[in-house]
Amino acid sequence: MPKIDATPFTGPFPPASPPAGMGVFQLPTGSYLTRAALAFRGGRWTDQRDFASTAVLVRHPGGDVLIDAGFGANAAQHIRTLPAFRRSPHQLGATARQQLDDAGYDHRRLLGAVLTHSHWDHVSGLDSLDVPVWLAPGERPYAEGAKDDRVFSLVTRRHTIREYAFDGPAHLGFRSSHDVHGDGSVVIVPAAGHTPGSVVVFVTLPSAQRFAFIGDLTWQLDGITRRVDRPLLLRALADSDSSAVREDLSRVIALADRVHLVPAHDARAYQGIPRLTAETPAAT
Repeated sequence: MPKIDATPFTGPFPPASPPAGMGVFQLPTGSYLTRAALAFRGGRWTDQRDFASTAVLVRHPGGDVLIDAGFGANAAQHIRTLPAFRRSPHQLGATARQQLDDAGYDHRRLLGAVLTHSHWDHVSGLDSLDVPVWLAPGERPYAEGAKDDRVFSLVTRRHTIREYAFDGPAHLGFRSSHDVHGDGSVVIVPAAGHTPGSVVVFVTLPSAQRFAFIGDLTWQLDGITRRVDRPLLLRALADSDSSAVREDLSRVIALADRVHLVPAHDARAYQGIPRLTAETPAAT
């Protein structure tokens, strides 16, 4: 299969007015080992990669959101519910809840957890977070019907599920959007393919720095730098629609020179994103 074709984006960015006090913070909750040959086309079997499981806190004066939830307090139990071939060695760290608490974070600020999709390593941390769960159209029936990944159903039994609509205009090559605050600072776009309700979350800071949290469009930065998708077997096993994944990966590759792209499972992509500490200024 040829490399993914993507013409670099040179046009103007959509309007955004991010308010002072915004910030983006990483909450790394652990990792697990996967061979590069299983992560991206052309990867080597001898190259082992630590797949990050990281939540991201986006602070905004109008209310904060988490992007994904990482590993939870019961992650070891969650792993045992998975098929044997998915139980690779895991390193479990502090949960997102623990890191928020350690930083003295006021949980009343959280509007919810925006899931890039519903797979276990993105939702496990909801087991210790009392926040609404934001899902894109089509993801809830997929998540609740999954036979080999029941973690979403386990951790969301007592959560409010908020299903939002893509009621906004096209955004950076994606056909529609949902603007969380109405100011262009946090914009969710549909990227169905890995799962029926997968999304990409664009964040713009007052400094004009832009991020795209792309979930599992690709598992490693190599998918972007090499312009390749997953190996054939993994496309069949992991993706609901691999051709749609390839199309959306082309869209984000086109932005790579101007937007900080963050595949959910590549720790290298989080470099430059600060950790949350007790000294972090509050959004006001």
